[in-house]
Amino acid sequence: MNDYITYITREIKESASVLADLADSCSEQIIEAVEAILLCLSAGGKVIVFGNGGSAVEAQHFVAELVGRYRLERQPFAAVALTADSASLTAIANDYGFEQVFSRQLLALARPNDIAFAISTSGNSPNIIHALEAARSLGLVTIGLTGRAGGKLAKRAHVCLNAPSDSTPRIQEAHTLLVHVLCGIVENAFVSRAQPHQLKSVTGEVR
Repeated sequence: MNDYITYITREIKESASVLADLADSCSEQIIEAVEAILLCLSAGGKVIVFGNGGSAVEAQHFVAELVGRYRLERQPFAAVALTADSASLTAIANDYGFEQVFSRQLLALARPNDIAFAISTSGNSPNIIHALEAARSLGLVTIGLTGRAGGKLAKRAHVCLNAPSDSTPRIQEAHTLLVHVLCGIVENAFVSRAQPHQLKSVTGEVR
């Protein structure tokens, strides 16, 4: 029993420590991501989210909060998770290889003003990197959620939110909090009738 208590206490305190560090490590990047999302949605674009495993679940969680609601009644926001269509995922993986499962969907679905939002604890998953390269070839703004090191993702995302940990479970827990923070700010901005079209984009343009 004492071993269980020790384990439980250690895990919770470790998670709490990582979450507490987010304000210092990610605040500027959160603001950049929020501004990009507000610009995207106000211009009629959509947020396209993707990831593998636990990050696939987080992608669908993020989209559910945007399309449904987070806390406030407001208009639905345009968002899609590339992990949700099992037929497309398996067909593309079978015919073109698993590395193309997100990039091919992006090439089919993405339009100007959309955002490609990648979630990867390592930042090195080949299908994530291919998708970000496809997104940038289409001229999309790219945002990434990853861990402390960032991996290859960090070099391919316009905005990168790095959870301050090297532990996959702690990174995933931080990603859930970051998704909630992003949803809350975006939702409040629209409900309070902010003017997102006047925000500065991550590429320096004012829209």
